[in-house]
Amino acid sequence: MPDFLLPDLGEGLTEASIVNWLVAEGDTVGVDQPVVEVETAKAAVEVPVPFAGVVTRLHGEPGQSLPVGAPLLTIGPGFAEPGVTTASEGSGNVLIGYGTTATTRRRRTRTVVTAPGKPPKAPGVISPFVRKMAADNRIDLSKLAGSGPGGLIRRADVEAALTVPEPREGETRIPLTGLRKAVADKLTTSRRQIPEATVWVDVDATGLVAARKSLNASAPDRPVSLLGLIARFAVAGLKKFPELNSRVEGDEIVQLRDINLGFAAQTDRGLVVPVVRDAGSLSTRELSAAIGERATQAREGKPGPAGGTFTVNNYGVFGVDGSAAIINHPEAAILGIGRIIDRAWVVDGALVPRKICELTLAFDHRVCDGGTAGGFLRFVADCVESPVTALGDL
Repeated sequence: MPDFLLPDLGEGLTEASIVNWLVAEGDTVGVDQPVVEVETAKAAVEVPVPFAGVVTRLHGEPGQSLPVGAPLLTIGPGFAEPGVTTASEGSGNVLIGYGTTATTRRRRTRTVVTAPGKPPKAPGVISPFVRKMAADNRIDLSKLAGSGPGGLIRRADVEAALTVPEPREGETRIPLTGLRKAVADKLTTSRRQIPEATVWVDVDATGLVAARKSLNASAPDRPVSLLGLIARFAVAGLKKFPELNSRVEGDEIVQLRDINLGFAAQTDRGLVVPVVRDAGSLSTRELSAAIGERATQAREGKPGPAGGTFTVNNYGVFGVDGSAAIINHPEAAILGIGRIIDRAWVVDGALVPRKICELTLAFDHRVCDGGTAGGFLRFVADCVESPVTALGDL
């Protein structure tokens, strides 16, 4: 005689209390008929039985707590629905459609019935909860491809159908493929694996703008960009704070020797991160020129060097002040640069107009603490505010 076991009610719950039996011993029950009301730490729910038959025994009294996988009721012989796991096999009639944990698990595969000249019969659904979820949301289970053993339809399959509604008139579907999918996968990995923190500071970039103007006037054939200048300061900062030029591999932090500087570039194909290898060996003009060349190659769709160790992101070109940028996995940090705008600033006790910029650093908290991250950002900020002094030491 098969036992109907207390299903896994989801959300990490391990037990439930019987509130009220909805059937009695000797009653005949049908598939998906609610047989008991139970209460968990989340809610009170009615639990349907996944097979039909005669109830021969109720296990437990109202008010009694049962662990997930414990017998709820016993059905008379010969009435179990094919493919439903019973107590002798471990809990398979799980409410959310995934199965409960057992030290030893043996799965029973559902039989696929094939008639001559007809396609195989769909394996269907074991979980009554999955069936109810599909019915409540008007989802045709016959049109779903099950991801479980033998094509079994699980809760995840129904949820996936819920998240992909049919497009309405005027809506557009854009496949997430190619470069955009590659970027999406990398950013998702970063958010999932890196415990990032963010620090930021407003800086007076008036001297930086003046220094760039002076540098370009002295050598107009070798111009320097503002991004090139800040990138040069970032490279100097990484030499001073090498913890940020690293990555996490397993249980180790690997501090890297070379500084391969990546920079975010928007192209017609999407966001890319060209890399200037061994940026620490380049002068300010050489680094600025290399950034310009890599950016041009990226916009032309030409592949460039890979293997960045740190990224700078000039989102100020989009007219925004700040951003909590996502770290370019597997790197340990990314420096963001906001737009440079005229703002009121206090200088020597007087309120004067200055060119102000916000710098933001998102960093992997595994490789360093706030002291290191703040020290790096403050170093770069000081270079921006006193660029002539800084360039004299670089």
